[in-house]
Amino acid sequence: MFIIQRRDFDILISALKQRGYTIVGPAVRDNAIVYDEVNSASDFPVGWTDEQEKATYRLKRRADEALFGYTVGPQSWKRFLFPSHVKLLSVVKKGKTMEIQSDASNEKPPQYAFIGVRSCELNAIVIQDKVFMNEQFSDPTYVLRRQNAFIVAVNCTQSGGTCFCVSMNTGPRVKGKFDIALTEVIGNGIHHFVAEVGSDKGAEVMKEVPHKSADASEAGVAEKLVDATAQHMGRTMNTDGIKELLFNNIDSAHWDDVARRCLMCANCTMVCPTCFCSTVEDVTDLSGDHAERWRRWDSCFTMDFGKVTGGNFRPSSNARYRQWMTHKLASWINQFGASGCVGCGRCITWCPVGIDITAEAEALRKNSVRIEAEHSTGV
Repeated sequence: MFIIQRRDFDILISALKQRGYTIVGPAVRDNAIVYDEVNSASDFPVGWTDEQEKATYRLKRRADEALFGYTVGPQSWKRFLFPSHVKLLSVVKKGKTMEIQSDASNEKPPQYAFIGVRSCELNAIVIQDKVFMNEQFSDPTYVLRRQNAFIVAVNCTQSGGTCFCVSMNTGPRVKGKFDIALTEVIGNGIHHFVAEVGSDKGAEVMKEVPHKSADASEAGVAEKLVDATAQHMGRTMNTDGIKELLFNNIDSAHWDDVARRCLMCANCTMVCPTCFCSTVEDVTDLSGDHAERWRRWDSCFTMDFGKVTGGNFRPSSNARYRQWMTHKLASWINQFGASGCVGCGRCITWCPVGIDITAEAEALRKNSVRIEAEHSTGV
């Protein structure tokens, strides 16, 4: 463990820049904290925090100058590793022949350094690694961006109103592979970061950043901050037998109740750091001499997503919500060996009607228990 003083934080950024990294970190844009290119600590949301509840997100001033005094915003690191739109190919008509041109996005992508990756988000990246970098299928766009990424993770020292990472075993303490992990300690005239090195690349960068070894007391303060965060989650989810719960309740009347509230807007899938649905679109110009094929983010909530030659196999709202939640919390485990939910709470915050996945899981559990009791008593 090491101590990096707040005044030396920009040296960390400079060390990464010198290695050719494009620095991406938190910044305030349009009344939200988003991930964007940053050049120095002054670009960070210094002294800002966020208040989150279902269908509610507000920025608020802190009483200090913390750099990471917020939870998570509407965006995730997914947008840099799995871009929302990628051109797959271009076709150009030349006389009586056609020329297929390679996709520009297959050129060498930026070499990203992500600063401020929370533990839930780090786990989300690991989940997407399983989707896009497995032995059977590999996505070249994702692989190129992921393999070159440098990750500066951050232990959470405050929880949000919609956070439930403890329930999903994904935080708030950083879990997973990182290059450097930071815990921000601020107060009583102190503002520093307790740093942990997680890779050879991280150790190399740390050589250029002024630091000292953290003593037991300094490391203990950081540990206590993270432990306290774990005790104050805004939400909880009972995950005991949740896969079986969802598989056994495919025909539950509860899906109709959710469907009456759900707008099918797909906000939850757009902000989710693990959702990976996409579609392929072909576009052409008016002359017909030039055409392009694009991959774009899609959602299992859109009507056309379930459309095939024989019709739509998921035509109703309740079927689409059931698909999303069952895949996220149940069949995802069969596919990738882990839940598709990391407990970041974004889907709760950014749902315009305040549908809460933790509440829906609990309601489904209660309905299941009630029905089992009725069957056992012959009611």
